[in-house]
Amino acid sequence: MSCVTILAQVTAVAALAAEDETVPIDVIWGQITSLGLIEAVTFIAFGTVCLFYGWRVFKILVTICFGLLGLFIAVWANKYIEGEVIWVALASVALFAVMSIPLMRYGVSALGAAAGGILTGGGWLAAGLPEGYIWAGALVGIIAGAMISFIVFKIAVMLFTSLGGSGLMVTGILAVIYQYMGAAKRLESFVFDHKWFLPAMLLVPMVVGMILQNRLIKGAQDWTV
Repeated sequence: MSCVTILAQVTAVAALAAEDETVPIDVIWGQITSLGLIEAVTFIAFGTVCLFYGWRVFKILVTICFGLLGLFIAVWANKYIEGEVIWVALASVALFAVMSIPLMRYGVSALGAAAGGILTGGGWLAAGLPEGYIWAGALVGIIAGAMISFIVFKIAVMLFTSLGGSGLMVTGILAVIYQYMGAAKRLESFVFDHKWFLPAMLLVPMVVGMILQNRLIKGAQDWTV
């Protein structure tokens, strides 16, 4: 099947959802505003480290992501398993975390592809393009991110660490501003009245982080698998 055919099918599927609200802004905003002060400050601190120095700790970050994937699968399986599933959850987390070690390069490439999809999808939304077609825009980023990740490994590292760091840092900052800076109404109006606001808040620090990481990573010998 040619790439043109695949893109045509994706566009057709996206067209069916063009009239619906694809991005659940209210759900995302609810998660942000529910953070307490300690959680928000922790997000800011950990996100800043990942944003600027994620390339130094990317191996443990990949292991954590794999472990969280195992936890997600265990939570999903909980719907179909009777009785206590805590041991199943722990085993799933441990299994996926251990699997990340021999599969480190593939895990980084997968995370880089996901980050590429979020980058282009967020850019699509920020540009004011039809929200129902955002999946087509994200697909371009996923494909491009996957290809680049396999060709230039450090780009995948910078992509997913910058994205994760930016997401954590921005989430914490917005939570603090909303709850403790007396700007709740103004901030909420920006979020819901301007669809470009949240994507811009995520993507701008991400790009800055990638640029700084690229400067810091030059000459370093300890970032590769």
